[in-house]
Amino acid sequence: MWKYTGPRQRGGQYEYSDTAIETMLTIKELFHLTNRGVEGFVSSLFELMGVDLSVPDHTTISTRGKTLNVAISSKRSKGQLQILVDSSGLKVYGEGEWKVRKHGYSKRRTWRKLHLMVEPNSHEIIGVDITQAGGHDSHSVEPLLDQLDPEVEIESFTGDGGYDTWSVYDVVQARAPDAKIVIPPQKNAKIKQHGNCATAPLLRDETLRAIRKNGRKKWKQTSGYHQRSLVETSMYRLKTIFSEDLTARSIEAQIVQARLRCKILNTMTVLGMPDSCKLAV
Repeated sequence: MWKYTGPRQRGGQYEYSDTAIETMLTIKELFHLTNRGVEGFVSSLFELMGVDLSVPDHTTISTRGKTLNVAISSKRSKGQLQILVDSSGLKVYGEGEWKVRKHGYSKRRTWRKLHLMVEPNSHEIIGVDITQAGGHDSHSVEPLLDQLDPEVEIESFTGDGGYDTWSVYDVVQARAPDAKIVIPPQKNAKIKQHGNCATAPLLRDETLRAIRKNGRKKWKQTSGYHQRSLVETSMYRLKTIFSEDLTARSIEAQIVQARLRCKILNTMTVLGMPDSCKLAV
């Protein structure tokens, strides 16, 4: 439905449905348009198609875009999941890289940190979060896991060294006690609970013992840690298609913008992924 048919609001009433606003914002992200640009673009489309519908103006798109609830569609909504997590920076405003390298950065240079949760078999993004640039990666784990369906069983959780905190282990094991956690510990990490304890060994301590016995390189091979590169590929695809910048200014609108980009990328992934094969030399 293009027109709003929900309950009445306090003050001014909605004229357009959430579907209409999401459609406008999706076209905006897909074709790299401004709010005014997508308003004119969709108006032209409706005129060419002979559709007798009004189009949300740029102010309505900006205002409603801050509170829009965007659901990231995914085929893998139930069953056992392998989870890969990673984070990267997205620029909000500030100088380009050349100016920073040449003259340094100014106080107006602002970034947000994008956190992704990816399912490696389908390559789909199943969780996304936006935080301040100074936020620690471990703080985003619980908000990401909360986005999963309660019926989902976590088979494994894989992240880089930025997630090597006891709080991450606690959050993952609280959600899935039997999940395999693949996180490389810091090089100066110490065993917390020694083998003569009566309680069951801790997962992080077992990882440390395996690294001390066989080496870090061997542990990465046997544990499947290198599968984490798939989430880096998703991050690269997201930045290549939609750029490394966020055009929204408020954190609420930035979260909506990030979720829309992930939803569009998931749609592209479902439509078809390239098949790569090794050629004989």
